[in-house]
Amino acid sequence: MSTNKQEHLQKVLETHRMTHVQNLVDKFKTKRNEVKEALEAHYGSEIYSPFDSGSFKKHTAVNTKFDLDVVVPFKKNSFDTLDLMFENLYDFLYDNYKEVAQIRKQKVSIGVIFDEDDDGDVISLDIVPGRELNQDQYANDNKLNLFVYSKYGIFSSSTYIQTNIQAQIDHIKAKENERKIIRLLKIWNNNDGKEYKSFLLELIAIKAFSKENITGNLWEKLKKVMEYIKEKASEDGFKLIDPGNSNNDLMDTLENWQKDNLSNRMNTILERISNNSENIKSYFPINREFEDDDKSSNSSGYGLKTAGLNYSTPPKNERFG
Repeated sequence: MSTNKQEHLQKVLETHRMTHVQNLVDKFKTKRNEVKEALEAHYGSEIYSPFDSGSFKKHTAVNTKFDLDVVVPFKKNSFDTLDLMFENLYDFLYDNYKEVAQIRKQKVSIGVIFDEDDDGDVISLDIVPGRELNQDQYANDNKLNLFVYSKYGIFSSSTYIQTNIQAQIDHIKAKENERKIIRLLKIWNNNDGKEYKSFLLELIAIKAFSKENITGNLWEKLKKVMEYIKEKASEDGFKLIDPGNSNNDLMDTLENWQKDNLSNRMNTILERISNNSENIKSYFPINREFEDDDKSSNSSGYGLKTAGLNYSTPPKNERFG
């Protein structure tokens, strides 16, 4: 018996909605707000108001993998160097939360992973420090320099990344069709070992919609985006420009074999689903925990983690923005 691919994908999205885990989302938000208040109290006039970013802010989060990101924009004269800024924030978080959380340095952020609570939930935050590029101009241009912790260095041997995180958030606004496809690609990626950065999948999906005539039902749109990835991922000269910095090409974060692998993976998935529609279930699985949840047909919000599913906290050293 063949699978109705459109109906299956719709159910995949419904069962991965964040409204299923609203109680846990509220826990994350409460803890995040506590940390933001502590940062504002400690740094005062040295920073602009911390703000939320990442998949939750972009409405692309799914309830089997999660993160909550907080960006802390420091003023230009707050620290002489970016590494001093990064280390000072780490020390503050360590001194204040070491008894109740694991504090760790990551690529461009500092992870705060709180101890399991009485419900068995682990709340994890990514705190991203950035220093304004131009003195007293952040409120106008939103440009920041992020420190790259050497252990996780990217973009050759750079020790900083210039970015505009607000521009990255704005890049996906009012793109509901794109967000649905991005969620499906993230569900596939999470199910398949989380090999590719969510930000890269986000940008390539948005670019596919901008370059191709992508219409039809949910499966037809996903199929066309996957065909675009299959064609372009290994193509010489194909670029995915970071909307926060035109000098950052996300394709540069992949080796040639990784680009070929992404193209080949898309080809394999498309062929296997074409040969047998049942195969779509292995690549884009339903979250069985919420398969029969009445919220599935009524809710529209997206947020963070799944309550009571015992998912491990994913590594936070592979992304920014």
